[in-house]
Amino acid sequence: SIFKKNKNYLGLNKFKLLANLTNKKVIALGGITTRNLKKLNLISCKGFAGISFFEQKKYTNIFFP
Repeated sequence: SIFKKNKNYLGLNKFKLLANLTNKKVIALGGITTRNLKKLNLISCKGFAGISFFEQKKYTNIFFP
């Protein structure tokens, strides 16, 4: 999880460091909300996934460039 503070919590800085270690496309998982969605543009991820985020009908048209 990038944003959700649990035992698997990475945070933006650790996620970015890990993502920079590979040439593969990296997807952000867990803890995604509308408040921190814009922060994902600051790191080198190619997309995001979050069950709770997409369960809310008002966010079904969001895409990640």
